[in-house]
Amino acid sequence: MKAIFISYNQALTDRINAILDEQHIRGFTRWALTEGRGTHDGEPHYGTHAWPSVNSSVLAIVEDAQVEPVLDALRKLDSTTHMQGSRAFVWNIEQMS
Repeated sequence: MKAIFISYNQALTDRINAILDEQHIRGFTRWALTEGRGTHDGEPHYGTHAWPSVNSSVLAIVEDAQVEPVLDALRKLDSTTHMQGSRAFVWNIEQMS
C-alpha cells in the first residue's frame, strides 16, 4: 500500500476529484485550506491580501499498482496548469487498521 499526498491550487478541486474518480480512488482525506509556495517558481498560496490563492490537499491510501496511473494523470494536469503549483508525494504504508 502507498499513500499519495496531493497539494494543489483550490481552483483545481474539480479536476483533482475527476482524477480520483477516473482512477477508482474512492477513499481519501481532504484538507480544504492549506498554504504553501513552490520550490522553484509559482506564486505563494497564503490566503492573504497580498497572496490570495490557497491550496487544498488530499491524502489517499492506494494499492501499489494505482500509484503510476495517478501520478501520470497529475503530471498531465500540471503540464497544463503549471503556475497553479500542484504536487504529489508518495510514501510507503507499513500498517493499517
